[in-house]
Amino acid sequence: MSNSSTLAQLEQKNSFVRRHIGPGEQEIQAMLETIGASSLDDLMSQTVPAGIELDKPLEVGEGATEVDALAELKAVAQKNTINRSFIGMGYYDTHVPNVILRNVLENPGWYTAYTPYQPEIAQGRLEAILNFQQLTIDLTGLELASASLLDEGTAAAEAMSLSKRVSKNKKANLYFIADDVHPQTRDVVATRAEMFGFGIVTGPAEEAAEHDVFGALLQYPSTTGEISDIRGVIAAVQAKKGIVSVAADLMSLVLLESPGELGADVALGSAQRFGVPMGYGGPHAAFFATRDSYKRSLPGRIIGVSKDSRGNQALRMALQTREQHIRREKANSNICTAQVLLANMASFYAVYHGPQGLKTIAERIHRFTSILATGLTQKGLALKHNTWFDTLTVQVEDKEAVLKAGYEAGINLRSDLEGAVGVSLDETTTRGDVLTLLNVLLGDGHGLKVEDLDAEVTTQDKNGIPADLMRTSDILTHEVFNKYHSETEMLRYIKSLENKDLALNHSMISLGSCTMKLNATAEMIPVTWPEFGQLHPFAPVNQAAGYQEMISELSEWLINITGYDALSMQPNSGAQGEYAGLLAIQRYHESRGEGHRNVCLIPSSAHGTNPASAQMVSLKVVVVNCDKNGNVDLDDLRKKAQEVGDNLSCAMITYPSTHGVYEETIREICDIVHDHGGQVYMDGANMNAQVGITSPGFIGSDVSHLNLHKTFCIPHGGGGPGMGPIGVKSHLAPFLPNHSVVNIDDAGKDCGAVSAAPWGSASILPISYMYIKMMGSAGLRKATEVAILNANYIAKSLEGHFDVLYKGRNGRVAHECIIDLRPLKEASGVSELDIAKRLIDYGFHSPTMSFPVAGTLMVEPTESESQYELDRFVNAMISIREEVAKVESGEWDGENNPLHHAPHTLADICDSDWGRNYDRMLAAYPAPEVHRNKFWPSVNRIDDVYGDRNLMCSCPAIDTYRDE
Repeated sequence: MSNSSTLAQLEQKNSFVRRHIGPGEQEIQAMLETIGASSLDDLMSQTVPAGIELDKPLEVGEGATEVDALAELKAVAQKNTINRSFIGMGYYDTHVPNVILRNVLENPGWYTAYTPYQPEIAQGRLEAILNFQQLTIDLTGLELASASLLDEGTAAAEAMSLSKRVSKNKKANLYFIADDVHPQTRDVVATRAEMFGFGIVTGPAEEAAEHDVFGALLQYPSTTGEISDIRGVIAAVQAKKGIVSVAADLMSLVLLESPGELGADVALGSAQRFGVPMGYGGPHAAFFATRDSYKRSLPGRIIGVSKDSRGNQALRMALQTREQHIRREKANSNICTAQVLLANMASFYAVYHGPQGLKTIAERIHRFTSILATGLTQKGLALKHNTWFDTLTVQVEDKEAVLKAGYEAGINLRSDLEGAVGVSLDETTTRGDVLTLLNVLLGDGHGLKVEDLDAEVTTQDKNGIPADLMRTSDILTHEVFNKYHSETEMLRYIKSLENKDLALNHSMISLGSCTMKLNATAEMIPVTWPEFGQLHPFAPVNQAAGYQEMISELSEWLINITGYDALSMQPNSGAQGEYAGLLAIQRYHESRGEGHRNVCLIPSSAHGTNPASAQMVSLKVVVVNCDKNGNVDLDDLRKKAQEVGDNLSCAMITYPSTHGVYEETIREICDIVHDHGGQVYMDGANMNAQVGITSPGFIGSDVSHLNLHKTFCIPHGGGGPGMGPIGVKSHLAPFLPNHSVVNIDDAGKDCGAVSAAPWGSASILPISYMYIKMMGSAGLRKATEVAILNANYIAKSLEGHFDVLYKGRNGRVAHECIIDLRPLKEASGVSELDIAKRLIDYGFHSPTMSFPVAGTLMVEPTESESQYELDRFVNAMISIREEVAKVESGEWDGENNPLHHAPHTLADICDSDWGRNYDRMLAAYPAPEVHRNKFWPSVNRIDDVYGDRNLMCSCPAIDTYRDE
C-alpha cells in the first residue's frame, strides 16, 4: 500500500458521503463536462441566484462513519428507560411476528417503494392494503374502508369533517365529543374544529342527543375501559340527522359486537397493536370505515378492484378524483400520505394469525384482565367500571405512591386520572406481569396466585364483556386470512407480493417533487432497536432521555439547515406540516388582533396539498398566475396582494418552483407578501435543492414544513410513512402545536395538537438523524450539488429528443426537469400515459406524470443515482422516442404498437396468439440492459374507468383468482 495518502485522506475516502452519492468523482467530472460546467461550484454559480446563496457553510458537524454513527446513537438510545407499559390510551406493546419484522419492516423491497400511482408495478402492496381494508370492514362491520390514515387522532378529525359534509342537519355547527374519548384524540379534533369554526360540546356520551349537533364522536371501549351499549346514543343522534363516529379498539372488536352492528356511521381507530411497535408514538396505521353511500366523502385513499387489458383482475387506487391533487381546495382532505407500510404490517399480522389466532390473542388479553380485576376486588380495591376488555381504572387512595411503586417495579401505569390509575394489558402480558401489578396495587403480602384467580374466573364466570355485546358474527372468512399460518407459507406469501412491486432496490424511481433517494441501511437499523420501538408516547419524559436528546440534536440541525429559529416535530406527514404551519400563521394574526386575515395566495403551479391545506384552516384561496417561463407572475402577485389588502394572511410558495427552476425573484415575492402584512409559507417539497446552498429562512420565508421522507431519507414505504416537521421564525414559535397529555417545552402554551403523539412518528426520526450525522455539513451540500448536476445531465442528454419545458438562468434546471410530451402526442397520438407504461418494459417506474403540467413527465433523479443508471434512463427515453417516431411516420399502426400495449407481461409474451406487428423480444427486452435485470409486471395496463364505475374495495371471492 502506498504511503502517499494521509490518515485523514484515507478516512475521507471511506466516508458515508461517497456511498450515499451515486456518481464517483470521475463520473461527476464526466457529467460536468457534458453539461458545460468546470466544477460543481461553477454549476452552482450558473444555476442558483447569487443573492440567495448562503454566506457561511452549514454547522451540523463533520460526517461520521456508519460504524461510529451507529455506536453513538446506540449510546443515546440506551438512555431511554424501557419499563413495561400498562398505560394504554390507544398504544400497546405487541409481538411483531419475526417473519414480518425481517421480511417487511426491514426489507427495502417493501419500504422503498413509492405510492402506487403506477399500479401495474404495485400489485403486491395493493393486495396487502386491500387485505387491510377487508380486515377493517370485517372488524368494524361497515361497508367501505380506506387504505389507512395517519393516526387515531387525525382519523377522528377527518370523521368530524366527513360528518359535516354528509349530515342532513345542515344548520348545525356543533360537534359532540364524549368525555370518555382518549384525551389526545379530543385535543386533535378540537384543534381542527377551531379552524373550521365548529363549536365543540363535551360531556357524557348519553347526553349527545341533547344538543343540536351535526355529528358525535364516541369511544368503544371508553378510554377508561368501560364497555357500554351505545346503540341508544347512536340512534338518538341519528334521529336528529347527526352522524355518529365510533373510535374503537381493533383488538377488542375481535370479541365485541362491531360498531356497524351497533348502528354507527363511521368507525375509526389505530391498528398499532396488530404487530406494529409503539415507537414513542408512531408511525402507525389508522383504520377508517364508513357506509358505502359516503364513499365520495371518505378521506384518504381507497384501493379498488378493476381489470387489465387482458380482462384479468387487477388492483388500483380508486376514486382518485376525490384527492387533493385534483380537487385542490375543494378536496375532502389534504392527506397526501397514508401509512401503507404500517397498514401492510397490520394486514400481514391478521393474515398470519388468522381469525382463530386473533381470537386466541384477544381472549388471552381479556382473561388476564379478568384475573387482575378479580384479584383487586377480592382484596378490597374498587374499580371504576364493572365491564372491561383490556383496561381497568383502579381507584386508589395514594395515586402518587402507587405510581412510584410501579416505577420501582419497572412498570408504567396511566397517571392522568383523578384518584385512580389506569391499567391496560396486551398480548405481551405474562403471568409474572399480572403478579407484579398485584404487588404494586395491593402491596406485598397479598397472598394471591394467578393460577387460583384463573380458576376463580372460570368457576364464577367473571367476564368483563356484557353478554349482549359479545360478537356473534364471523370475521376474516376470506381465504387469505385462513391459509398462511405456518412461517413457510407466510414467508412465501410475503415474497410473492414483493415480487410484483418495483421499488428502489430494483431501479431508479425518478419522480419529480417526490425525491426517491437512497434510504441507507445504516439509517434504517435503529428503527427496530427496542430502545426506540418499545417506548409508549406518554411514558414519563424522564424515561425518554435518549429520545429527547436525539430529537433535540436533530431539531438543532434542521434549524441550522432551514435558517429558522424553532421547530416542531409533531406533524406526522407533509400535509400535516402544511396544516400546522398555516395554523401557526393564523394564530399569529389572531394574537395581533388581525384574525380577519383569511386569504392565501397560491401560484397556479402549486402542489394540490397547498390549497387543500389552506381550506383546512378556513382560508380563501386566490390563485396567482405563472408567466411563460413557469415563474410566479410578479405583476399578478402584486395585483392580487393589493386587491386582497388587509385580508392577506399568507402566500404558499415552493422553492425551487414546482416547474424545476430557481426563481430569480424569490426575495421580491417574499417582500411583496410581507409589505401587505402577510406571511410566507415555503413548501418544503423541494428542499433537496436547497440544503447547504440556501435556506427558506435565509431567503425570507416565515415557515416551512420539511418532508423528512424526501430530503432527509425516511423511505416512502409504498405510500407512507412520512414526517412533516415545521420550522418557523421566532415570531411564530409561540404558536407551534403542543399536546394535552405531554407538555412540550418551547411549544405554544395554549396551542392544541395536530397529531395524536407529542413528537409525531418519533421512531423514524433516527433515520434522518443518521443521515445528517453521517453526511455532515460538507456532505449535505455536496448531495444538493450532485442532485442539481444529475438533473441537468438528464436534461442535457435528452436535448434533440425531447423538449425541457422550463429552464432557469443560463439554461439550467434545478434538481428536476419537466419533459414536454405534448408535441409528440399531437403529432403521433402517443400519450404521456403510453410512455409512462412503456418505461415499465425498460425496468423503470415512470417519472411524475402530468404534474404540474398536463402532458409532461417531471424527472428528479436525486443525488443517489450513478451515471450508469442515469444513462440507462436516458437511453430508455431516447429509445422510446424512436418508437414514437415509428408511430408518427406510419411504420407502426396507431393502436397496434408496443407503446399502446405497454406494459407487456409474461402472459403476453407466451401467448400463442401474439397477433401484433412487432417482435416479442422488442416488447419484453427493448434495450440490452434489460436482459441483466428484467422486471415483469404481473398485470397489463389497468382500466381505471372500469374500476371506478364498478367500485369494489374488499377482497374478491377466491374463485375469481382461480378463474384466472
